[in-house]
Amino acid sequence: MDEPSEPGGRAAAPPGGSIQVIDRAVALMQAIAAAPREHTAQQLAATCGLNRTTAWRILTSLEQHGLVSRDPATQHYGVGIDLARLGEAAELGPLIRIARGLLQQLAEQVNEQVSLGVPRHLGFSYVEHLQPADGSSVPRWLGQSGPLHATASGKVLLSRLSRTERDAVLPARLARFTPTTIVDRAALERQLTEIREQGFALGIGENDELTSAICAPVLDASDARLIAIVDVWGPAQRLERERLYELAPLVRDAAVEIARRMGQRDAEVPG
Repeated sequence: MDEPSEPGGRAAAPPGGSIQVIDRAVALMQAIAAAPREHTAQQLAATCGLNRTTAWRILTSLEQHGLVSRDPATQHYGVGIDLARLGEAAELGPLIRIARGLLQQLAEQVNEQVSLGVPRHLGFSYVEHLQPADGSSVPRWLGQSGPLHATASGKVLLSRLSRTERDAVLPARLARFTPTTIVDRAALERQLTEIREQGFALGIGENDELTSAICAPVLDASDARLIAIVDVWGPAQRLERERLYELAPLVRDAAVEIARRMGQRDAEVPG
């Protein structure tokens, strides 16, 4: 039976407010996301109680919009890149709202620039930047990142990866940006072990001779997944090694509090 239409050919919503084709599309995307392995259109149709032709037509449309992906060799469907981005955005909004006040407080405490980075694809990206109330205007690094081996944020990220994952994201030859850049892989591995143990990373003029930073990881409740990175940075002449170590407890405390509030928020959201 054909779905009722409004003038202009648009599908009319039934009395309950639900639109059947959208309900079916959502059901298919949920089935794809929940499946332990990728499925064919026929398997997804059976899971969702749809006939194969209907499922195939909806999946084709979803694929065109990047919400699902199809392996041309196996014809199996998986989560599309645009759907993954929507998931990232859904997580990023609450993270920034929870972190902003704490980051501003940290910026006032240390009187330095504070940024928030998040893991992205094969690296990280800054998503928030705050500065002391009396701070001068500085570039906003939103959406940008830096070399993983030569930035404090990058080293925090690397410290949370396995050796195999690090080998995959790092180039065979580490680039030197300043005299203090670590380009020896063994030396880098030793520092990453130290970062994981102490809970923070330093970057002292390694990417830019004029800038130093200290970063701490925001971890999930199991301490296994890296959610974000709190980054305090400023002029190298002011943020010398001794000063960075003095700031370490404040930076770690801010990261831990963000993680605690994120965990509290997740516990309040119905599963």
